[in-house]
Amino acid sequence: MKWYKKYLTVFEKPFDSVSKDTVNEIKTKLSLLQSEAPVASVVVIAYNEERRLLSCLWSLSESKCKYPIEIIGVDNNSSDKTREIFKTLGIRHFVETQKSCGYARNRGLQEAKGKYYICIDSDTMYPTRYVESMIEELNKEGVVAVSATWSYVPSKKYPRYIMYFYELLRDINLWLLSFKSPERSVRGLVFAYKTELGRKVGYRVQIIRGEDGSMAYGLRDYGKINFIRKSRVKAVTATNTLESDGPLFRAFAKRVFSSITGIRRYFKKASGEVVDHPSNLIDNK
Repeated sequence: MKWYKKYLTVFEKPFDSVSKDTVNEIKTKLSLLQSEAPVASVVVIAYNEERRLLSCLWSLSESKCKYPIEIIGVDNNSSDKTREIFKTLGIRHFVETQKSCGYARNRGLQEAKGKYYICIDSDTMYPTRYVESMIEELNKEGVVAVSATWSYVPSKKYPRYIMYFYELLRDINLWLLSFKSPERSVRGLVFAYKTELGRKVGYRVQIIRGEDGSMAYGLRDYGKINFIRKSRVKAVTATNTLESDGPLFRAFAKRVFSSITGIRRYFKKASGEVVDHPSNLIDNK
């Protein structure tokens, strides 16, 4: 049985439809993990994630970690019951009214007590040893950041046997990128780093996506970015990012084309110069 199967019982479900027994179980387990002197801050950012946040927090509540941690939330001014979920489960949380993942992650950085900052996306579920493994990697000499791999929740639209090949291609692409430019392999849902250095670099806030890649570019000047490529720490996330690219075949073809046309990037370091497409900029007017 897949480790995340029981979390799917609340995944994509309205909060009011979940039994009180399940909610109380999650709340109790989360409270037992919270420390006033954490080694790591596990920061969950969320915007209108009522239907996915509970499955994320349930998975985190069952973390097995020998280090003291805190789990905190950042609500990016949601209009659904995201904030209510944090409150009901007793999670220390904050409301960031300026909207973007960058603003939300920066707020988490501001409030974090831990030496390490572990990024958590609210539409993602994490295996029990995920947090501990990220901390142990960050404990290694010279390492300033760490990233991992992830899978997608299978469905009729995205069957497991097709997603296997899609994820394999993606992982090969990220693995090749990591040799010369490890920061290019970083994705925010499976990213952690030293809090103090993260505060020095800061997140870019005026972009829709790519804030974590920008953070990684800044962190590379301070040390190594390592990767955990073990199945026991592989997170499982929703397919909404895939759906933004249209049908699965189109998303697959898009990534193949990108890998082929950009093959030179596997053999040289990234310059760090970023040019944003206008469609990725946030208009605050």
